[in-house]
Amino acid sequence: MYLHQVSILSIIHSMSKNLHTKTLKVRVKDKHAKLLNKMALSVNYVWNYCNDLSSRSIKERSKFLSGYDLQDYTKGAAKELGLNSATVQMVGHEYVTRRKQFKKARLNWRKSRGVRRSLGWVPVRKDCIKYKDGCIYHNRQIFSIWDSYGLGDYTFKSGSFNEDARGRWYFNVVVEVEVEVEQGKGKSSVGIDLGCKEAATDSDGGRVVGRQYRKLESKLGLAQRAKNKRRVKSIHAKIKNRRSDDLHKYSRKLVDSNAAIFVGNVNSLGLAKTKMGKSVLDAGWGMLKTMLEYKCDHAGIVFEEVNESYTTQTCSSCGVIPASSPKGRADLGIREWSCSSCGATHDRDINAAKNILAVGHDRLAVGIPH
Repeated sequence: MYLHQVSILSIIHSMSKNLHTKTLKVRVKDKHAKLLNKMALSVNYVWNYCNDLSSRSIKERSKFLSGYDLQDYTKGAAKELGLNSATVQMVGHEYVTRRKQFKKARLNWRKSRGVRRSLGWVPVRKDCIKYKDGCIYHNRQIFSIWDSYGLGDYTFKSGSFNEDARGRWYFNVVVEVEVEVEQGKGKSSVGIDLGCKEAATDSDGGRVVGRQYRKLESKLGLAQRAKNKRRVKSIHAKIKNRRSDDLHKYSRKLVDSNAAIFVGNVNSLGLAKTKMGKSVLDAGWGMLKTMLEYKCDHAGIVFEEVNESYTTQTCSSCGVIPASSPKGRADLGIREWSCSSCGATHDRDINAAKNILAVGHDRLAVGIPH
């Protein structure tokens, strides 16, 4: 009887843990930049060779080369290029994956110099990378890193060396982590309205102000007029880091305190092509959705995008669309309004977030279609 209870407890314990893949990013020390730039140059050469060979094969023989076909054509080139043979193979397979994804006979060339230079990228296979004493061993080279995660505790699945716009190099590695799902930690639910004035507003009144680009736009303009490229890149990096930090903190707070999160299905790519494009891109809606999706998945809680049509116009108290509600682009400046039907006063974004929450619970108010 005791053994039976122990086995049941072990099963329950194993079920409470989920295995998830996670990408860890650590900084490579600057002294290795010259070597990594050289390797990236060779990777670009392999990519462009695969691009040319594949497009010619499609044009001349109507044959789409697979990753294994490209592997045969690039066999033996690794030593001459100063790359690991697995890296050359991975470039070919990655090329085929992106060709299928974008449904094109030829992709963009990877440029190694000039204004539109492609950022450095060196893919590595899991059996070709090792970690020891705060260093990464790859291709008979030692790369010192700032190990902020304790990479020795993880088993590597795949990875790559990547360069950012400021010329700094990072080692990104995919690992498998065991996550204990804490059921019942958050028992409420929340709806999120995405906007431009505030990047996100939830039904509980929480907000992400965003607008990080706007805050540093004047300094960026001065650096651009002075043609100080290094300063321009530094400001862009600061904007990106601040935006990412705000959204990470906000998304983590929501995931820790809720059991279900619903967000409006606003078309950010479509709006980015309009006059509101700068504000839309500055808000980082896509980044927030991505963060919420994987954090909710890891925590074992519900995340869903719902139809946000008419959520701004509908009164969250009585469920009707009154004549006094803000409508269209002409009323974007209206931040507070009173319902002419029931007399309730609403904050524009919180009201929309409450309606999005109602849609998420399938308690659709009058006037909100499926």
